[in-house]
Amino acid sequence: MAWEEVEALDHRRSVALLPIGATEAHGPHLPLSTDVIISEAMVGNAAVRLAAGGYTPVTLPSLAYTAASFGADFPGTISLGEDTATGLLVDIARAVAKMEIPVLALANSHLDPTHLRSLSRAIAICEENDIIEIAFPDITRKPWALRLTDEFKSGACHAGQFEGSIVMAAQGSLVREQIQAALPDNPASLSEAIRSGKTSFEEAGGSRAYFGYPSRASAEEGESTINTLGQILEQSVREVFARLHPTEPEA
Repeated sequence: MAWEEVEALDHRRSVALLPIGATEAHGPHLPLSTDVIISEAMVGNAAVRLAAGGYTPVTLPSLAYTAASFGADFPGTISLGEDTATGLLVDIARAVAKMEIPVLALANSHLDPTHLRSLSRAIAICEENDIIEIAFPDITRKPWALRLTDEFKSGACHAGQFEGSIVMAAQGSLVREQIQAALPDNPASLSEAIRSGKTSFEEAGGSRAYFGYPSRASAEEGESTINTLGQILEQSVREVFARLHPTEPEA
């Protein structure tokens, strides 16, 4: 878009969609940009749904750098400090609010605990200072997590079947499929490792920066999961607009 097109938006029904990921190791078979690819697929699917529902979705450039401490020791990972990541999100929210866009939707697929904490802090700052309404379906929590795959719910899902399938569907040329097919299963639950105090992929049992069942990934599963993620983001946005305009009927 050009700036005058942004200025001419129907601001009452507009929503800014921000894909959030990390530049981080995702096994020997998936690109460092895996999280960004997943979030972009989620946003793309949701944008079509929201436009069909009478909203004006505006897709922001992806945020590809954030806290990624679990993968920090792997070449290629770029990890920001928690305060830097929080401040960056708040500044983006302020800029979107200045455009008179009423809702900022966060599509996040990076599940590092430090990053999730920075997201929570940024959202709290926005709420406390009345900066902008934020739609954030945290897919690590109910009810959203229950709609995702069994591998995802097991916690053994970093660069495994769940993420590999989505990248195969969204940008299949970036998957090293021969390597992926030969990787042994790694059923270690990353979420359980985080709860037990582990602070890196290596400590959690992921010496090659992957968890789960990468050889089981398929583009078909990826397409289905992208549809589910798009539905989740759309629903979250609709819920925020319903709070903003409780008497206004859906388009």
